[in-house]
Amino acid sequence: MAEPKRDQKTDTALARLYDLDLLEDPGDLDLYLALAARTGGPILEIAAGSGRVAVPLAEAGYEVTAVDISPAMLARAEKAASEAGTGARLERIVADLVGLELPGGARFRLAILALNSILLLDTREAQAAALETMERHLLPGGVAVVDAWLPSADELARYDGRIGLEYVRTDPESGLLVTKTAAAQHEQATGHVVLTAIYEEGEQGGAVRRWVREDRLRLLNADELSAMAESAGLEIEVVGGNYALDPIGPHDDRAILIARRRGGPAPRP
Repeated sequence: MAEPKRDQKTDTALARLYDLDLLEDPGDLDLYLALAARTGGPILEIAAGSGRVAVPLAEAGYEVTAVDISPAMLARAEKAASEAGTGARLERIVADLVGLELPGGARFRLAILALNSILLLDTREAQAAALETMERHLLPGGVAVVDAWLPSADELARYDGRIGLEYVRTDPESGLLVTKTAAAQHEQATGHVVLTAIYEEGEQGGAVRRWVREDRLRLLNADELSAMAESAGLEIEVVGGNYALDPIGPHDDRAILIARRRGGPAPRP
């Protein structure tokens, strides 16, 4: 995921804790592997985070460029790729995805913006710019995929700022006990959700370190996401309601957009 700039110590800690959050697999990786098998590489992932998607794609034999604003996230991606023996196939670039201009321009067959990262861009203009970045770096016929969370009205009604326990886990990396509490506040007038996560870690009965992460998400619906893609010059193939790409329905909590850059069929490896 994309992250705001932080001091190095905090950035490093929150990157590690982000991976702890995702010990439970979201279930999206098979989709990206299937799309990569269709298009071939090279592959661009923007807001790539710690390499959760990029590293398995590199392991599968694809050349992957991972872009993220957080140096600590990409350091973890580098470490994971090295441990997997795929470091040579994973290029890491610290940069803002908005306005991104990579050397070589349009050279990718697949561009990925995974797991709600588009929502971290807190204006419509920035979200639209993310789609433009993807289109600009795709070869003609290349494929873009964007995954966005669609909270229900019932969920939003519960986002009133109250803090609740999310989990108690042992961090496999540090061996420390981590307690995560979180609160969500829905700003109905602006269509934003402010998420505050509080991590407390330490040995049982010992001193505790506390880390706080705050994200302001700009919600969007499937129609708005589709309109952004079309405005960016992408041709929509499907908007799925889950990672199996079943047609989106009124009660689905995700929008998975698959779109192609105009100008030709998806290139083959």
